[in-house]
Amino acid sequence: MRALRATLLLVFTGLLCAGAGGSANGDSPALVRVGILTSTTDAPLWIADAYGYFKDEGISVQFLTFNSGEAMIAPLSTGQLDVGGGSAAASLYNAVARGGDVRLVADLGSDPPGYGFDQMIVRADLVKSGKYKSIHDLKGMTIATNALGSPSSTQLVKFLAKGGLTLDDVKHIYLPYTQHEIALRNGSLDAASTIEPFATDAIKSGTAVKLAGDDEFYPNQEISVIMYGGAFVRDHRDLGVKFMRAYIRGVRFYNDALANGKLAGPNAAAVIKLLNDETKMDPAVLRDIVPTGANPDGKLNVASLREDLAAFKSWGLIEGNVTADQTVDTSFAADAVKGLGPYRKK
Repeated sequence: MRALRATLLLVFTGLLCAGAGGSANGDSPALVRVGILTSTTDAPLWIADAYGYFKDEGISVQFLTFNSGEAMIAPLSTGQLDVGGGSAAASLYNAVARGGDVRLVADLGSDPPGYGFDQMIVRADLVKSGKYKSIHDLKGMTIATNALGSPSSTQLVKFLAKGGLTLDDVKHIYLPYTQHEIALRNGSLDAASTIEPFATDAIKSGTAVKLAGDDEFYPNQEISVIMYGGAFVRDHRDLGVKFMRAYIRGVRFYNDALANGKLAGPNAAAVIKLLNDETKMDPAVLRDIVPTGANPDGKLNVASLREDLAAFKSWGLIEGNVTADQTVDTSFAADAVKGLGPYRKK
């Protein structure tokens, strides 16, 4: 087993060391290595690959799975990874403050009105007993988000404020999304900010009641982003624009799968099948969940990035001097959209 793991590690290392641009033969597709989390937010990337949008641009993509966006920063900074998709969390800014060479270039996951993918839920028995009637009743209760310095933490602040509360008024703990429903069911947790499909699972099982989607209290938050490695930005400008053009075509296809807060638009069947193929999620579950939004022009909500970073700094989570603006490069998406023209929803 150790020998097998070592072999796999060598293979993985060798794949990372193959530079962007592929072989020296100009007729060969340019290889772009893309870090993903293998979640539903990766849908536009998978679409762009499956429907030949990358191929149309002369690109061959290699998807590499990471357990967090933070884990992508080092290989992005050293040129071992070209593109990544992950959360705009405190860990990302800390990595940049320490010299991480990455740029945030496009929206990958956000919450426009109707698409509150991240939801505030409360234990169902608290509602039935009358202990929970309004947000203010959360005072003194235990509420979970997924990780320290994640976008869900700033969502929680916004939600509590609607009830006149702050983080100091509740017991704020951190649990992986996969453990939220279990903790709610055994009574060790009172409420949670949790993502799909875990939110829908908890609600359908009778464990929890939905209070609000994040689109209701923090609409258009920049939650997940496309990142380019510094070397990819500097040395492969044309390739970066081509990649972005293909990616935005994937985003637009994905947007044509959205309707009324569900995967229910004209392209829904195709997107559900692709997500089932990639994530193994039940198609019935995919039809039930509230999907994430994605800007059809790839536009980043820079104001949201600034606001979240300011919150992370106020909580003492940022270790160095970094601004949101120094991490952002919106020119790739802008150039891609010039070639594609305006988005027209099906």
